[in-house]
Amino acid sequence: MNKEIAVIFDMDGVICHTNPYHSLAFREFFSARNLAPTDEEFAEHMFGKSNSYILSHFLKRPVTGEEFLQMEEEKEGLFRKIYAPYIEPIAGIIEFMADLKANSVKIGVATSAPRANLDLILSKVPVRTHFGSILASEDVTRHKPDPEVYLHSALNLGVAPEQCLVFEDSFSGVSAALNAGMQVVGVLSTHTKEELPPCNLYIENYIGLSYDKISGLLCPIPPNS
Repeated sequence: MNKEIAVIFDMDGVICHTNPYHSLAFREFFSARNLAPTDEEFAEHMFGKSNSYILSHFLKRPVTGEEFLQMEEEKEGLFRKIYAPYIEPIAGIIEFMADLKANSVKIGVATSAPRANLDLILSKVPVRTHFGSILASEDVTRHKPDPEVYLHSALNLGVAPEQCLVFEDSFSGVSAALNAGMQVVGVLSTHTKEELPPCNLYIENYIGLSYDKISGLLCPIPPNS
């Protein structure tokens, strides 16, 4: 089997179950502005969305430029403060990544979150050395569902898009991977199977998952097939 294959992980809801803490941070952020979004509104307009979209949607006006940067840093600073004592990887992912690495699979992370969030999580979850590509929101100009971050990841890892398997938990994230021409595993930490675009496989966590169990999804498409 051709070993030139890659697995790319989103971060929020895929490496760690961060979304409840993002919700708490956004609630505090919006409360200071006399806004109180419902759980349903958060589910529809926060999870898997860029901060630019979230802020503009809930504030009901475009948030751009310096104002956006200041608001994003305020909210993400709240998130890091709230989440820092509770960082814990989704069950089984450390062992799964180690097994991928042992089988010569190239590994990357591609998140829409700021790099400071990624650095915080990677300071507590011992997987940084596995990554051949690390991309955060600062590294792209177009956010998910645009495929830019996944196409850039494939380029960094030296593989074609069709040789990549992506782990995602959100509608926009799964859409981004599909738009990049990649195979997708839906991680059901945030949404149900019915709430995501069709994926090649669905998992609740990584317990018992191994290279052997997903190798069929990682086989590159033969030329002229």
